[in-house]
Amino acid sequence: MNSSSSSSFRRVASLRALVVAAIGALALAGCSSADAPDEVEFAGEHVSAATFAAATEVAGVTVIDVRTPEEFDAGHLPGAINVDVQAADFGVQVSELEVAGDYAVYCRSGNRSAAAIDLMAQEGIANTIGLAGGIGAWTGDVVGG
Repeated sequence: MNSSSSSSFRRVASLRALVVAAIGALALAGCSSADAPDEVEFAGEHVSAATFAAATEVAGVTVIDVRTPEEFDAGHLPGAINVDVQAADFGVQVSELEVAGDYAVYCRSGNRSAAAIDLMAQEGIANTIGLAGGIGAWTGDVVGG
């Protein structure tokens, strides 16, 4: 191989290595979870669907759908329980929850879950998080329906 061919070969090999490294860096950057939080805070606030999804994965969390039983039956998050915030016995059902538990609460749009979180706080349940935009903002699995 002459020196010109050898030099061209080295440039192509260097360029190929640079392209492979750039693709690898882009792939790793694409795998980062910029939308996912490092730590979920159950502080009574409504959060993005990505943060809410992370909250549903926290060990021991209870996911609560506060819509009507009919809405719940039409489709709900996997593992969710139905505690209708508009039911006459909502306070009784909330009083049966573990005060120190973590609760991820959602409804259709976020309004009823905000009311439910307020009522839960009145019962001493402070470790809650709500889904901003409700189930309409959810991008994960839905069961039922």
